[in-house]
Amino acid sequence: MTGTGSGTSGKGRRRPARERLLAAAARRFYADGVAATGIDTITAEAGVAKMSLYNNFASKAELVGAYLDARHEEWLGLYRARLERADGPRAGVLAVFDAYADHAASVYEQGFRGCGLLNAAAELPARDEGRAVVRRHKEEVERLIAGHLAELLPEQPDHARELAEHLAFLLEGAMARAGLEGDGARVRRARTLAESLLDTL
Repeated sequence: MTGTGSGTSGKGRRRPARERLLAAAARRFYADGVAATGIDTITAEAGVAKMSLYNNFASKAELVGAYLDARHEEWLGLYRARLERADGPRAGVLAVFDAYADHAASVYEQGFRGCGLLNAAAELPARDEGRAVVRRHKEEVERLIAGHLAELLPEQPDHARELAEHLAFLLEGAMARAGLEGDGARVRRARTLAESLLDTL
């Protein structure tokens, strides 16, 4: 999820500075935290001049926002890939869990630290726009689960919504524990629990 490219494309050209800056920010923000990562660290890792950063981002805050947007899109990509192989709404619910498990199984230079979006949000001020980005991501995850459950339980809309909230809480709790423990075992366990719950419907 953080990207480990060398700065070249498949045709051997260097990637655009903006892309390299985002990749470097993703690695450092995830491994070291947003507050602890300075502009100099990011530009050095990206191999660009500091002026190049400010030509692409008005401030560090704007870079953080772009990082959060990119992580959201990255997770959606994992989910959509899983959904393409899902057979029906029950499998669609589990595709959400599988996308988080895929995230946890990705290679990290300094180990798995849980949800990068939540980690960043925890460092941001209460009214920071970045926190709103993370909130919208989590709300979208719950809506995706709810949409699949609405298909699965078309005659029980209230139950579908309550169950979606329940499963979203299960998933977030699993990610928090997985981040503390440094691997995805809790996320895989949460998927098993979700599967067992779906079997009772």
